[in-house]
Amino acid sequence: MKTKAERNKIMKRVAAQVLIALAIVSFWRGVWGLMDLYWFAGNPQLSFIMSILAGVGLLLILHDIKDLR
Repeated sequence: MKTKAERNKIMKRVAAQVLIALAIVSFWRGVWGLMDLYWFAGNPQLSFIMSILAGVGLLLILHDIKDLR
C-alpha cells in the first residue's frame, strides 16, 4: 500500500499531465482555427489539400535532416 506522500506525488504528476495535455490541445486548436481563417479561407478543399501537402513535405524534409536525430 502506498503512503500518503506517494499518493500525493502521483496525483501531482497526473494533474501536471492533464494540464500539459490541455495546453497542447489548446495550442493546436488555435493553429487550426487560424489556418481556417487565413489559409485559403474561401476554398476549404484547397485548404485541406495544401495542409496535407505541407505536412507531408515538412515530414519528408525533417526526415532527411541528419542533425535532428
